[in-house]
Amino acid sequence: MKVLVIGGGAREHALCRSLSLDPDVTALHCAPGNAGIGEVAELHTVDALDGAAVAGLATRLQADLVVIGPEAPLVAGVADAVRAAGIPCFGPSGEAARLEGSKAFAKEVMAAAGVPTARSYVCTTPQEIDEALDAFGPPYVVKDDGLAAGKGVVVTDDLDAARAHALACGRVVIEEYLDGPEVSLFAVTDGTTVLPLQPAQDFKRALDGDEGPNTGGMGAYSPLPWADASLVDDVMETVLQPTVDELRRRGTPFTGLLYAGLAITSRGVRVIEFNARFGDPETQVVLARLKTPLASVLLNAANGTLDAEPPLNWRDDAAVTVVIASHNYPGTPRTGDPIEGLDEVAEKDAPHAYVLHAGTKRSERRPGGGGDAGGEVLSAGGRVLSVTATGEDLAQARERAYQAVARIRLDGSQHRTDIARKAAENATQG
Repeated sequence: MKVLVIGGGAREHALCRSLSLDPDVTALHCAPGNAGIGEVAELHTVDALDGAAVAGLATRLQADLVVIGPEAPLVAGVADAVRAAGIPCFGPSGEAARLEGSKAFAKEVMAAAGVPTARSYVCTTPQEIDEALDAFGPPYVVKDDGLAAGKGVVVTDDLDAARAHALACGRVVIEEYLDGPEVSLFAVTDGTTVLPLQPAQDFKRALDGDEGPNTGGMGAYSPLPWADASLVDDVMETVLQPTVDELRRRGTPFTGLLYAGLAITSRGVRVIEFNARFGDPETQVVLARLKTPLASVLLNAANGTLDAEPPLNWRDDAAVTVVIASHNYPGTPRTGDPIEGLDEVAEKDAPHAYVLHAGTKRSERRPGGGGDAGGEVLSAGGRVLSVTATGEDLAQARERAYQAVARIRLDGSQHRTDIARKAAENATQG
């Protein structure tokens, strides 16, 4: 099987790493990729938002499967263009991807499907915003209706800050605050059959103790030792299957990866949001635990034959990933800094710990400078690396992850020191 992955973050590196280990994958390509992905896949240049360009590249490569990683190409309808070229594609249509592209549309689908979620108002005027904020009171939950790269949500007790964010969004969803821990649960679906993966928990705030601004995610872990054993079955029955059934009923079947962001509240499970693709950084820990080869699962979903896929096999190991981010992230990040210590991690920590690249690139080699001149790995984004480790339990996985993080040298970089700490401590005490 020849596979083309679209995207260039740590999620795509995790996907490419798993696909590269799959004996069924004979050729692996990625566009545009990054410095780390280039070690396991052949890289290509493409405008990921241009459906015709992506379909053209897939055709030239004679790809048997295209996997679209990020949300923006999905919402832009790139999967439709690939399928129109006769190539199986893992990822929903542009219409179905509105489940992530529009918070208001997602609320409408959930209401029709009877999926439990927070009460909310869709607001487009200052008066509607003020009325909604007044109706719910603090903490205020204000969500940009459209895509915002994981940074469109503000949760605050400050009325002025909530109002300012709402006014800056244009169309906005304001909803009740949901108490309780958050869980991410992914499911692969072909539009009819739904195959859940293992749950994970991510850390969205920039600083330790869940302080600081919202980010795209600063780390994650799986499994969740504190979660009820029936969680996955319950979410399948009340959230995932009803949502897939409702979208099929509407004539816009959802094929690909359905991601449910959940709050485990005092009143039961509630959906915070849906995403239409693998989450980052949760993918890094979920795929670290998946034993089943990935390619056939994705291809069966793309081909509508997921019912032929046997139950997934999982490792008993725990996994933890810690994001190393650039100076000033989630503000405008500093880029172009050299990253050192990657070879050290590969030499001393493998196979239990490894580095997945997010915002990286290789510098240009200097002409006449010899084989080692230039070509070093540089930072090229806000989230730069995801250091991922496995262990017999969360405590061991954490220890291995942070041991590897300590070897990485990137000037001005930042990372959280408390990823999975509480869960690991509670599991040990339990």
